[in-house]
Amino acid sequence: MPAKAHDTAADIEKLRDEIRRHEHLYYVLDAPEIPDAEFDRLMQQLKKLEAAHAELVTPDSPTQRVGGKPREGFLKVEHSRPMLSLDNAYNEQELRDWERRVRELAGTDKIDYVCEFKLDGMSMALTYRGGKLEKGVTRGDGSVGEDVTSNVRTMRSVPLSIAASVLKKAEVPQDFEARGEVIIPAKDFERMNEDRERQNLSRFANPRNAAAGTIRTLEPSIVAQRRLDFYAYFLLVGGRYYPEKHSDALAALKAMGFKVNPNHTLAHNVDELLAFIARSEQMRDKLPYEIDGIVIKVNSTRLQERLGFTGKAPRWAIAYKYAARSGVTQVEDIKVQVGRTGKLTPVAWLKPVPIGGTTVSRATLHNEDEIERLGVKIGDWVMVERGGDVIPKVVKVMEDQPRGHKKFHFPERCPECDGHVVRAEGEADHRCVNANCPAKLRESILYFAARSVMNIEGMGESLVNQLCDRGLVKDIADIYELTEEKLLTLERIGKKSAQNLLNEIEQSRKQPLERVIYGLGIRFVGERTAEFLAEHFGSMNALMNASVEELQEVNEVGPRIAESIHEFFAEPANRKLVERLRQYLNFTGKKKERGTALAGKTFVLTGTLPNYSRDAAKQMIEDAGGKVVGSISKKTDYVVAGADPGSKLDKAKELGVAVIGEEEMLKLVSPT
Repeated sequence: MPAKAHDTAADIEKLRDEIRRHEHLYYVLDAPEIPDAEFDRLMQQLKKLEAAHAELVTPDSPTQRVGGKPREGFLKVEHSRPMLSLDNAYNEQELRDWERRVRELAGTDKIDYVCEFKLDGMSMALTYRGGKLEKGVTRGDGSVGEDVTSNVRTMRSVPLSIAASVLKKAEVPQDFEARGEVIIPAKDFERMNEDRERQNLSRFANPRNAAAGTIRTLEPSIVAQRRLDFYAYFLLVGGRYYPEKHSDALAALKAMGFKVNPNHTLAHNVDELLAFIARSEQMRDKLPYEIDGIVIKVNSTRLQERLGFTGKAPRWAIAYKYAARSGVTQVEDIKVQVGRTGKLTPVAWLKPVPIGGTTVSRATLHNEDEIERLGVKIGDWVMVERGGDVIPKVVKVMEDQPRGHKKFHFPERCPECDGHVVRAEGEADHRCVNANCPAKLRESILYFAARSVMNIEGMGESLVNQLCDRGLVKDIADIYELTEEKLLTLERIGKKSAQNLLNEIEQSRKQPLERVIYGLGIRFVGERTAEFLAEHFGSMNALMNASVEELQEVNEVGPRIAESIHEFFAEPANRKLVERLRQYLNFTGKKKERGTALAGKTFVLTGTLPNYSRDAAKQMIEDAGGKVVGSISKKTDYVVAGADPGSKLDKAKELGVAVIGEEEMLKLVSPT
């Protein structure tokens, strides 16, 4: 390289380093050293140099945060490790119970925990290769997210590259993954909503929705205009948490230039956890961003691996959720919404009231009994609560305010289809009995298309309403008969959006059997039960033809669930629908073959076993044909007890249930 070219390349890289340093000071540390005008001057200088020497432009240059044409859609990407949700604790006792279970499972009382703010935003995973940002992926359904790299690059708190020397000092390899939360600070959220009002656009309801909506905008230039922040809180290498302590991971992320929330601490017992929770709640209203609780994690990543997971959440972490925030407003009306099962839910239409960063104008009243219990009438002033993702609810009538005089009566006819409404004996809910109720259809399609079910992105409420109103979709099987020609007859649907939706529908055909079962909307069959059913029967045919007794052999399926499944498949219309779906979807899965050594035997596990985690022991028993339940009764055959068994051991002795150890359990599992 000629000397002059070499000098230019060196000058450009020096200028880039200077700009990166000021970006870090401003966007991560919130401690700028120079005024905005001087920063803009440096950026313009770099742009001019790069324009004159295009061959020297690199993807990690500060000038390349925004560039290129808007994307046509987002690609789906599988996560290196599932991004699982957390179980919640809502009070001191629930937290103490969780912490006790951790100690019991770990077999020791000496456990360190890391406490962090639970930021109310959107989870994101950033992959780095050779120290350079390669990919930014949304949480999605936890297993598969969307590639939003072009938008992530616009976020100034996300480093585009990290020098090898910095990685070496932080003791992090050049290939790693940083996970964290995308948020919009409160002041930027308000500014954004003011701008939207000036443009006659609707306001975002809360910062979390604004962050999620922004990160999924197809035009990076729009994303760049809204100041999104990224706070990192997990570090992974090769799909595993790294290094051996979570507290060291936070320190390493900070050393690498990521924004790490400073409000975290190390706690050694449950009392220290509760003290941090109390201190943090006092800070909550003064913070420049929304939090809705505290996340608590076992500090040792090795112990995290040992503790493992439940069906959907890690045992080594929990979210302590702050009490619901409330507001007082007036009930302007009470209307009924019809769900996919035909359930009629009374909803209070309220004078809009701000509660915890969200404007609330609707709140559930659950059912007729709840309305009677509350004594609520149209015109009453009521207290409304919302907490986390829970739908706002009316909690009490304000007796010291003027009372309403109009009493609500449940309709005898469905407000959607004029069908009969009944309330079965022993049930709290009213239901529409018309199998062809359009509200049931709309809700069924929305449910079927949801991210956690068939994951058909783009099939939202507005589109589904049009599909149903035009008669293009009369049941969920009709989704797979949609064509571009049919979609183009709808409002606000062009060729590009029609093709994107058809691509999503095509992708949904690949969903596993458990998702298909879940998508049928069988009463009482949730995501976890659907997994057990697919695992037990291995095919839709076997499930459809199973007796109530055979269904009750499935893990966690009791008489009520078994009866509901059997009734669903006994209905000719439902069987016809399933047969139509057969040509489009995956009706076979991997049947888990079980042994017969423990057939008909019920076990309860308690305490910490010497060589096996509780999950591993449960798996062994179930693979041998046994059933593991959570509580002891006279029907329990064996209690497998390890160290520190707790009250279950006393209960077993009281009922005369056989108590065995790990060695005896292994002999039962493998009698030969």
